[in-house]
Amino acid sequence: MKKRVKLIVAYDGTAYHGWQVQPNAVTVEGVLNEKLTGLLGEEITVTGASRTDAGVHSLGNVAVFDTETRIPADKISYALNQRLPEDIVVQDSAEVPADFHPRFTDSRKTYEYRILNRRFPIPTLRHDTYFYYRPLDVEAMKEAAGYLVGEHDFKSFCTVGAQVETTVRTIYDLTVTKEENVIKIRVTGNGFLYNMVRILAGTLISVGIHEREPEDMTRVLAACDRTAAGPTAPACGLTMVGISYETKKQ
Repeated sequence: MKKRVKLIVAYDGTAYHGWQVQPNAVTVEGVLNEKLTGLLGEEITVTGASRTDAGVHSLGNVAVFDTETRIPADKISYALNQRLPEDIVVQDSAEVPADFHPRFTDSRKTYEYRILNRRFPIPTLRHDTYFYYRPLDVEAMKEAAGYLVGEHDFKSFCTVGAQVETTVRTIYDLTVTKEENVIKIRVTGNGFLYNMVRILAGTLISVGIHEREPEDMTRVLAACDRTAAGPTAPACGLTMVGISYETKKQ
């Protein structure tokens, strides 16, 4: 009898061409499919909640798969981690209802973008933190972030050509904090457009160096034009923190 198993997956995305399976490229999804197929002795294809880009990291991406294995769902994580490379670790495995879908179930996703803001890089932070040497005005970035909270059309913050039904999204929380030399941009929303968080980060950085004023965010949103926003910040600074689902749907 088939059952649906949910995985919470953490990974360092440095060595991968993103989440989604691609021909002739090593991806997180591809590795999971391969190792699960070997472990369970049946062809396994996982479905992920977030198709993170090349170089993007995760502390809690969610994936599901269907299996006929007799191994208890909560034990699969232990067995799978024995087969996975050290830069992918399943944090939890659990059985979920057969109709649970990680992308189409109401959820809140949280991402964090980290910036090392100092004169010189720190080698140990190079994989998960974007080094930026120009001094950033964190207070201005905080003020700008406030304009982006709420339901808006985020077309200006989406890579041109992305195939989506609507570019309207809701940001529930967007904070900018600094601890020593590391600035953290943390955002929680009901969903994100292609490269949206990295464009948000790049735009806030442009505010931080006073290339634009915090109140310009209103104009950027209204423009619905990618060229109105700032650059796309590098992938290495972005980490998916986690996803919370509506309890009643699980």
